[in-house]
Amino acid sequence: MEYEVYAIRYAHHERRAAENFLGGDPHDAPMPLDYFVWAIVGGGKTYIVDTGFGAEQARLRKRELLRSPVEGLKAIGIDPATVEDVIITHMHYDHAGGLDLFPNAAFHIQDREMGFATGRPMCHRAFSHSLAVDDVVGMVRRVFAGRVRFHDGDEELAPGLSLHFIGGHTMGLQSVRVMTRRGAVVLASDAAHLYAHLEQGRAYPVVYNVAEMLDGHATLRRLASSPRHIVPGHDPLVAKLYPAARGGLEGVAMRLDVEPNA
Repeated sequence: MEYEVYAIRYAHHERRAAENFLGGDPHDAPMPLDYFVWAIVGGGKTYIVDTGFGAEQARLRKRELLRSPVEGLKAIGIDPATVEDVIITHMHYDHAGGLDLFPNAAFHIQDREMGFATGRPMCHRAFSHSLAVDDVVGMVRRVFAGRVRFHDGDEELAPGLSLHFIGGHTMGLQSVRVMTRRGAVVLASDAAHLYAHLEQGRAYPVVYNVAEMLDGHATLRRLASSPRHIVPGHDPLVAKLYPAARGGLEGVAMRLDVEPNA
């Protein structure tokens, strides 16, 4: 099975390089982050990876909300009400803030991530500040409603589509491997925020386990057909390297199952 894969860019944040690396960065040049959700389409089904955040979190955290993730998905013909499967890579506010946007979906999450979001780590502000309590409560409610599918480690979700435990950034972070016409594409999510993290072997400063984060880079390379097949979670270069899903969607919706421009 081969899938089409899309990146939907929905928010932006201006920041400095020192904020993006554990231990800072001596250059401290501008190094902004973009925010994405992803769509995987094939075999008559659509899978969404992460749900983004909305206006309230954008205001509280001073992020620039460019559009609702739903707006971007609808621009490529995806109606969130018809989506049956949403993969949550981890429970940070920018990846799990739109659960209500998918009223008929089951949510796929690692066992360890649910334990992380509801357990002892949340007693520490160093970890809890990256989550929104309403998102966590919303996921718990979906557990009780029978709408959460738990995974323990690596697992095939469908032919050519698999989930892979990485950890590091959070206790239960998972990345997604997708077979496409250009080979195995890996949606790293926050296993690698930026291409620079992979290229320089460096860690992002929001981290649960540094060793797991750095080991995760090797896992991403093993899973992908080549380093060019790894898509980091927050790099503005993604919108520049990959073509628009169609005319008029430049910088909004990018095709990841085709070769990047460079």
